[in-house]
Amino acid sequence: MSRISKTIAALQAQNKKVLIPYLVAGDPEKALTVRLMHALVKSGAHIIELGIPFSDPSSDGTVIQLGAERALRQGTTLRDVLAMVAEFRTTDQNTPVVLMGYLNPIEIMGYEAFAGAADAAGVDGVLVVDLPAYECEELFKAVRPRGIDTIFLIAPTTTAAREAAICQNTTGYLYYVSLKGVTGAAITDATAIRDKINHLRTVTDLPLVVGFGIKDANSAREMAAISDGVIVGSALVDSISHLQPGKTCSEQDLLATVAVIATISDAIKDMKN
Repeated sequence: MSRISKTIAALQAQNKKVLIPYLVAGDPEKALTVRLMHALVKSGAHIIELGIPFSDPSSDGTVIQLGAERALRQGTTLRDVLAMVAEFRTTDQNTPVVLMGYLNPIEIMGYEAFAGAADAAGVDGVLVVDLPAYECEELFKAVRPRGIDTIFLIAPTTTAAREAAICQNTTGYLYYVSLKGVTGAAITDATAIRDKINHLRTVTDLPLVVGFGIKDANSAREMAAISDGVIVGSALVDSISHLQPGKTCSEQDLLATVAVIATISDAIKDMKN
């Protein structure tokens, strides 16, 4: 059982929901990313999704696009992101880390080279937004023997045939996109999301977590009540955007920056399935 699966299973055994924050590696500067990761864990994060900055983040709204631009201006590369995970692992061996990004940087590095470096760094899962589940054989061959989970998105528009392929190729957890649109948009139809989650439970035993549109404690509580957990991205990246590159930040500064995670953690604690 992978570190991701163990973490989620332990939470489910306690009737607790998984909280997964997303941040862009290298935003607002490379030196702060690992410190932010530790602050997130201290604030209640169970798993961290670490975004690989990319120049054309097609699924992301303005907030995360700007985060990627800030990281790229700092010169953040995929190898830098892997080095950040390795540094994080020197003091945290328990919190799973999922790399989330786009295919281009991985293909440039090469699947085997990427998988080997990710394994050595302590990466637990990979979510490649623009890699369809039916075209992921090369990635699978590289990461699966190393015990790295492959995580995929399901959207409101996903067909039944694609759902089956995605569920078959997903390990760790299934990421349900709560809306038709990009990150940062608002959830407008919780009933439709609940119905879709209930449907997905009939076709997979994977943990189902909801992302896109989780902005605050209320939206997190609402989505956690119908799923196995929530992913928080834009609200967190927006807070991080106010940190100044080059400025020395205290632990209190960082905890204040990621306070949205502590608030959401408190909101979804001990929710009964």
